[in-house]
Amino acid sequence: MSGVAAIDCGTNSVRLLIADVVHVGEDEVQVVDVDRRMEIVRLGEGVDETGAFAPQALERTFEALRGYAEAIEAHGIALGPDAVRMVATSATRDASNRQVFVDGVRDILGVEPEVVTGLDEAELSFVGATAELEAEGPGEDLAPPFLVVDIGGGSTEFVLGGALSGDDGELVRASLSVDIGCVRMTERHLRSDPPTAQEVAAATADIEAALDEVERVVPLREAASVVCVAGTATTVAGIALDLPEYDPERIHHTRVGVADLDRITGELLKATSRERSMIGVMHPGRVDVIGAGALVLSRVLARTGADSFTASEHDILDGVAWSLVV
Repeated sequence: MSGVAAIDCGTNSVRLLIADVVHVGEDEVQVVDVDRRMEIVRLGEGVDETGAFAPQALERTFEALRGYAEAIEAHGIALGPDAVRMVATSATRDASNRQVFVDGVRDILGVEPEVVTGLDEAELSFVGATAELEAEGPGEDLAPPFLVVDIGGGSTEFVLGGALSGDDGELVRASLSVDIGCVRMTERHLRSDPPTAQEVAAATADIEAALDEVERVVPLREAASVVCVAGTATTVAGIALDLPEYDPERIHHTRVGVADLDRITGELLKATSRERSMIGVMHPGRVDVIGAGALVLSRVLARTGADSFTASEHDILDGVAWSLVV
């Protein structure tokens, strides 16, 4: 196998990682990035309310996947299950017409999307976020046990574990997925532009109730390091760095303190859609949901008691790529 392709389809975006598999020893391989792409398709638009995918959301997603299929083949990777894996997350678990989605993906990519459970999603995110830390060794400021937090469009995953090998041989100690994603919280609560104080209070109460549920399963305060993946965390990190445009290399492993996170969250929730769109690192598809995502992130960090989080550009997509190799 010379290359693999991983696709992650969430509530808000669909992303592609094409990677080369490089052998560096008899038993050791590395997964090296060749191409990363992301399209905001908002597959989960309205799913929380209707329980079904909207036709226009399906077509936006299929159009993005057609482009990904062309890119995969252009890199010499044959479509099909040997080298391509696609996972689909929260919105797909909830949709009554998900078979339409499954059939469309199979026609385009030659594989069916795997509608992963919240636990599977959390474990893939953990592997993606921590694999390089295991290989390189965490610095003194970033040590296990790690809490990996993946804020998606429809749900947020929490997974607590060591590095890729713990003392007991277990990768993950505890994990849970709860329905407090940035799209879901926006559609459910933050409907004004900018959100009203009452809307923010309602969203906060919803998030806090979900975190009560998380803490019954995942001991959040036992984490030595909080690693946050996906677009909310990386966008907030880019804002904290005051970058003029999105720069994944600068953002990767940036540490954001709780004071900066709270300040940025407050500013995003008070800003209008137009004001948010003028932020240099802001993807147009995140303009209307970034406030809710930042609110989730700030409440999560408060629950952990940590003084900062580390943003990672490597996440479930990298975990999916590794799963095709190991």
